[in-house]
Amino acid sequence: MKLWKKEFSLDQAIEDFTVGNDREIDLFIAKYDVLASKAHAKMLASVGIISHKEANILVKELDHLLNEIAQNNFKIDQTFEDVHSKIEYELTLKLGEVGKKIHTARSRNDQVLVALQLYYKNEITVILKKVKTLFKTLISLAETHQHKLLPGYTHLQVAMPSSFGLWFSAYAETLLDDIELLTATLKIVDQNPLGSAAGYGSSFPIDREFTTKELNFSALKYNVVAAQMARGKNERILASSLGNLANTLSKFSMDICLYMSQNFGFISFPDELTTGSSIMPHKKNPDVFELIRGKCNQIQAVQTEMLLLTNNLPSGYHRDYQLLKENSIKAIENTKNVLDIFNYSIEQIIVKDVDIDDDKYKYLFTVDNINNLVTNGVPFREAYQKISSEVENGSYEPDTSKKHTHIGSIHNLALEKITEKLN
Repeated sequence: MKLWKKEFSLDQAIEDFTVGNDREIDLFIAKYDVLASKAHAKMLASVGIISHKEANILVKELDHLLNEIAQNNFKIDQTFEDVHSKIEYELTLKLGEVGKKIHTARSRNDQVLVALQLYYKNEITVILKKVKTLFKTLISLAETHQHKLLPGYTHLQVAMPSSFGLWFSAYAETLLDDIELLTATLKIVDQNPLGSAAGYGSSFPIDREFTTKELNFSALKYNVVAAQMARGKNERILASSLGNLANTLSKFSMDICLYMSQNFGFISFPDELTTGSSIMPHKKNPDVFELIRGKCNQIQAVQTEMLLLTNNLPSGYHRDYQLLKENSIKAIENTKNVLDIFNYSIEQIIVKDVDIDDDKYKYLFTVDNINNLVTNGVPFREAYQKISSEVENGSYEPDTSKKHTHIGSIHNLALEKITEKLN
């Protein structure tokens, strides 16, 4: 069944190409298409386009479909082009003429838009909760390990003293920036496009504010052309915010892989969280974090795809937009999975004691030692030259006693201030 079916048959090769894998992808938005259809039916009755009795009949059958979806019994077989045609078919099959009225005053364009935006709203909210869970895990780890020193690196060369507390809380605070972007994305998709029809509104006297309240959107996208132009822009913004979060997790995963290696040896994980080698019995591979890194890099790539798909399209609907759904949904699902496994794994991290007296860390405190001289009245450039000369001639002996007292440093992590940002 096709919502646009006419008195001719479409070439099968063309049909297969244009439908693509919408049947599988649309299962993710089936619930939201039904919810939007319920709101639409109620609105049609409220303005007298259909009777309240007809609306009640439609809503009852739509609730039945919602129950099927919730129980994973809802399928879209090859007979149907997409979820929208499947739902209309089911309504017509069960309700006859009343079922045929559901498409009054709307287009598949605004059906897709509203279903996707409801899906995005829900999934961003879920992702935000998962990010906040990870944030709290990292703050807890920072508190637990705040006094354990860790070498800091620039250019992958030993640089200055850091700590596990500083490391964990650095990623925690970085997640707050990702939360800000996700929250902004949530605000953008939280605008009701329903009623824009094919992109130019309808001659029916529909009440778009009714469906805005019914679907719990915080705002209405008033201009119908602007509502349609949100298709593509929503996905670019979503991909950007997911990409920024993925960048944080990818970088963190790289740190973990590096710090697990024998050359660093700063952390480990229980054997159950690592994998082995088919020929090397000693291996404990950080496969989970390597895969997180890889998946996060895939998520970051989605933004480029969205830009290329949409950057030269004029206003109005274009079939190119169909291609936005699959990778947007895939990026969302991957992000949720990555956050779950990351939090599950990082909770079990084993933080090792780092021997700061090891000779390879001898120069970790040169900056602190320069600062000691400056505190005692030596001009900075002279202090720098003095310590530099000691390093060069082999007479340098590190003094590890200096404390970093400014806010956000090793000995003053300001964890409560970082947590306040979340609250």
